[in-house]
Amino acid sequence: MPIMIFLEPDGVERKVDAPLGLSVLEIAHKHGIDLEGACEGSLACATCHVIVDPSWAPKLAEPTEDEEDMLDLAFGLEKTSRLGCQIVMTEALDGLVVRLPGKK
Repeated sequence: MPIMIFLEPDGVERKVDAPLGLSVLEIAHKHGIDLEGACEGSLACATCHVIVDPSWAPKLAEPTEDEEDMLDLAFGLEKTSRLGCQIVMTEALDGLVVRLPGKK
């Protein structure tokens, strides 16, 4: 099974199983990682904002205009910011590293 790594704001690294077809948001929830997802993945908020490790960013599909609009509302936006609900695990993303932004 693919894995992914969450880097938490306090510096803790969490390496977790990442089932194919689940979003980063769903994977976080499955493993008790603090990633809100208030709209439950319907692309109506920015509470599942993650920062993709720069080495992984080129391997992702480009964000849609709707995702970019929601990211404009995110706290701590960075160049490789994405919404966790929009990144779906595939074999090509085995080992994906994302950082959770710090809280306001």
